[in-house]
Amino acid sequence: VASGGIGANFDLIRKNWPARLGTPPKNMVSGVPAYVDGRMLEITEHAGGRIVNRDRMWHYTEGLKNWDPIWPNHGIRILPGPSSLWFDAEGNRFGAPNFPGFDTLSTLEAIQKTGYDYSWFILTEKIIEKEFALSGSEQNPDLTNKSISDVLKRVLPGAPGPIQAFKNHGEDFVIANDLKELVEGMNKLAGNDLLDFIKIKEQILARDREMDNKFTKDLQVNAIHGARNYVGDKFVRVAKPHKILDPKNWPLIAVRLNILTRKTLGGLQTNLNGAVLGIDGQPIRGLFAAGEVSGFGGGGVHGYRALEGTFVGGCLFSGRQVGRYLAKGQ
Repeated sequence: VASGGIGANFDLIRKNWPARLGTPPKNMVSGVPAYVDGRMLEITEHAGGRIVNRDRMWHYTEGLKNWDPIWPNHGIRILPGPSSLWFDAEGNRFGAPNFPGFDTLSTLEAIQKTGYDYSWFILTEKIIEKEFALSGSEQNPDLTNKSISDVLKRVLPGAPGPIQAFKNHGEDFVIANDLKELVEGMNKLAGNDLLDFIKIKEQILARDREMDNKFTKDLQVNAIHGARNYVGDKFVRVAKPHKILDPKNWPLIAVRLNILTRKTLGGLQTNLNGAVLGIDGQPIRGLFAAGEVSGFGGGGVHGYRALEGTFVGGCLFSGRQVGRYLAKGQ
């Protein structure tokens, strides 16, 4: 069994949603194709396999509705730099460690405990030019085409092509030439009046004042300066610190962020050879599992949390273990 997790089965995600992460999202976007529906997990369980750690999931908080979808309810994740201001649905700025690109699970918990299943970035044109990247091979043609010249274009002024396409066509984007207009557009997009212009303005002004203080106590501003101490981030990933309400950095941009489903960290429990274990802890003859369906190995090799870039490794390693074992004729 190598059928993946449950990321496209929203009902199953809600059923297994842990109470510690708040209310299950009513609305989500799918970060995986429709066939990643958990069906083979259910079939294998009926065959005697044991599923463990059902409540361990790794979903993202920065999901966009894909304006050019490949599968149903297709979502794309923003890979953000540290400078965008992050607000909940009622316009309250998130505090540490819930900054862009920091602690995914902590931010997911914070969002869901607000009672709403979306949040907002507020940023400037200068921030989006440098700090927004998108997940997915089709969103990174310079990398997938192995074009050095196209990769180098990322340091040029202007948003990368895929980002600009979302600005032009994506339904989650609001672009305005002043903050009042921006907040009005955000409320219109959300279909409510939860966001108060004065409340948003005061929080942004408080952050902007810290641009004049090199001994800032704003932890997010500190993180921006810290990131720019690394030369690679300074030149290609983190925008030069600036005031969001300074018109020379406009237009202003708001992005509605949806919960984007992705990884299943639990799954079929296996031994070190990938043999699926039954309720009694013994291998089921002729039944093996590899990859996400077995929690990337064993039924949850990552534990409760995970590290970016480690998922494919678990798939490859667990698959190799099964292949080697079967190749020995055992």
